[in-house]
Amino acid sequence: MDKNLTVTVDSIVRNGQDNTVTVKGWAFDESCKETPKITVQNEINAEVTISQFYRMDVNVLFDLPNEMNVGFEFVVKPKSPSGRVVFNFKTANAATSYTVNLKKKYPVEKGTETPLQLKLGKVRKGLGYLKRNGISSTIRRYKLEKFINGDEYRAWMTQNETETIRDWEKALASLTDQPLVSIIMPVYNVEPKWLVRCIESVQNQVYRNIELCICDDASTNPEIKKIIESFSEKDPRIKAVFRSENGHISVASNDALNLATGEFVALLDNDDELSVNAIFEIVKEINNQPDVDLIYSDEDKIDQEGARFEPHFKPEWSPDLLMGTNYISHLSVFRTKILKEIGGFREGVEGAQDYDLVLRFTEIIPESHIKHIPKVLYHWRVLPGSTALSQKEKDYASDGGLKALRDALSRRKLNGTIQPGIAPGFYDVAYEVIDEELVSIIIPTRNGYDDVKTCVDSIIEKTTYPNYEIVIADNESDDPKMDELYKGYKNKLGERFIVEEIDIPFNYSKINNIAAANSNGKYVLFLNNDTQVIAEDWMTRMVSYAQFDRVGCVGAKLYYPDKTIQHAGVIMGLGNVAGHGHHYFPNGDIGYFGQLYLDVDYLAVTAACVLLKKADFEAVGGFDEEFTVAFNDVDLCMKVYELGRYNVWAHQAELYHFESKSRGYETTPEKLQRFEGEKKLLQKKWQTYIDHDPFYSPHLTRGTGNFTIRIEADA
Repeated sequence: MDKNLTVTVDSIVRNGQDNTVTVKGWAFDESCKETPKITVQNEINAEVTISQFYRMDVNVLFDLPNEMNVGFEFVVKPKSPSGRVVFNFKTANAATSYTVNLKKKYPVEKGTETPLQLKLGKVRKGLGYLKRNGISSTIRRYKLEKFINGDEYRAWMTQNETETIRDWEKALASLTDQPLVSIIMPVYNVEPKWLVRCIESVQNQVYRNIELCICDDASTNPEIKKIIESFSEKDPRIKAVFRSENGHISVASNDALNLATGEFVALLDNDDELSVNAIFEIVKEINNQPDVDLIYSDEDKIDQEGARFEPHFKPEWSPDLLMGTNYISHLSVFRTKILKEIGGFREGVEGAQDYDLVLRFTEIIPESHIKHIPKVLYHWRVLPGSTALSQKEKDYASDGGLKALRDALSRRKLNGTIQPGIAPGFYDVAYEVIDEELVSIIIPTRNGYDDVKTCVDSIIEKTTYPNYEIVIADNESDDPKMDELYKGYKNKLGERFIVEEIDIPFNYSKINNIAAANSNGKYVLFLNNDTQVIAEDWMTRMVSYAQFDRVGCVGAKLYYPDKTIQHAGVIMGLGNVAGHGHHYFPNGDIGYFGQLYLDVDYLAVTAACVLLKKADFEAVGGFDEEFTVAFNDVDLCMKVYELGRYNVWAHQAELYHFESKSRGYETTPEKLQRFEGEKKLLQKKWQTYIDHDPFYSPHLTRGTGNFTIRIEADA
């Protein structure tokens, strides 16, 4: 064998129901740039099919011509549970072979498990989670998965999806504007039955003024063309173009877009389904807001039996969340004129072409022209090999996402880096700090020697951001050790360490206001004395957001000492007031659709660690001193939000928070009475946002911050 004949097996899995073995990989001869001929030896104990196809990721990596189909897939259906199947690879210069051992217990392909295999898999997964995170966290995760995948989602559908076709048709008759909506769909070697289901979901739309624009990207299965032609012959609303050579998904999507004549364009993958009211809901929104340019909806997944699960209930427009993941996804509908003005889909970002499109599209339209419909209008088909099932099976999608985001930074003239995130489809953006302006870290305390020492020592020892001062807002400390501690820090930091003695009855808001007024920084960073820095770049991450005019308050990821979540953003409406999202979730849990490992836009963050421009702080009058202890941070963030700023929770700014060590919990009658009063004050000021938090779906629980589904008992 010539060493230049490269054969790489990416995956080998077994169908749990019929034991069919599927081998996927790629092969080519480096010396002659030739795709090998693949054959199977005559004496075999199985039925075998061999497919060879285009692999964009491999062709780009090795600079191979587009016409080289280096990808391969072997489907081996055993006639008995023993024996071997040998595949031969041969080019003009070399030959080699690969053997499939039918006795070997290959991993079971997702989506093909038997009920017993699924149960065993869940048991193994649960035991692993239990070992890492303990009993209470495992119970919480179990409840979350039960809500999104089990009876609770079916109960939600029963309670929320109550409208009938007659209801929609009646409402449709009252819509004055009924524009043509073009649905574009690239097709490539999809399993025929899913293609049929997909097209039928378009034909079944309540809203009839639609056209389906299909581009077949040179599918090698001749049945695909027959199906498309059959549908288009019977339904004049279905247009089709057939490419003579494979151009991949961006090219095929543009060819489909070229067929579109509608005022708006909706995107549809060739094995997914639209809900019957999907386009009606889009058109209803167009009537409600005629200047809308981009509309997106919630979505869920659908299996091969038609069962729906894992709904994604999305926030309204969230620009910082979008820089970490394509949360908009499906169903997404674009104004055609703008879509064509920006050149449609871009080559070179295949696998993330929709993500790239959304990034470019939203850069040139007003934010007010973006609308989210909080209804599940799109169903991702979960199939072996689909992105809906496992991003890992399309690694090039992650590479495309990295390029899309890096290009977005370049277009926006922003310096920064983009790195792969915690899982496929997630990304970490780190903006470069343009000017390392002074940050005034304001730490209120009354005594608390050990807390203050732990906090300040961690700042000095770990913080890489170079330009900060520490302002201790000392509220009548009487421990003589505090003076000694302050003297030591003064010797170490000089003018960068300030003690502001504030001799007033305790009022957290007023104490911080006084200290902030006497600080020198462009930024003020309010920090509880019972915190400890974990991440060296915590302040850099926070300043990197606060430097933008569009950003107001920036919060941090705070842990309890056991590394469970103390703070990961504030959600308005929890408990009919406000509360912490993902409270008590264990370190390593990615949270609701990855939100514990993404930078997320929230209405509010905790003042246990919050950074903002001093100018913004002063513009809103600082902390409202009527909130002496509770909810002053929420109120501050809401006031800053109403300046037109986004408040961002930065997940990589990590600290410990030893909560309430200094003052204690709200347990005495006096404290409880004060808490209730401040709660009512927040409700009086911000009831509109308590009723509707734009960054938290109305379909998620208001009882706790665990992001489970909101059903009637929870309402």
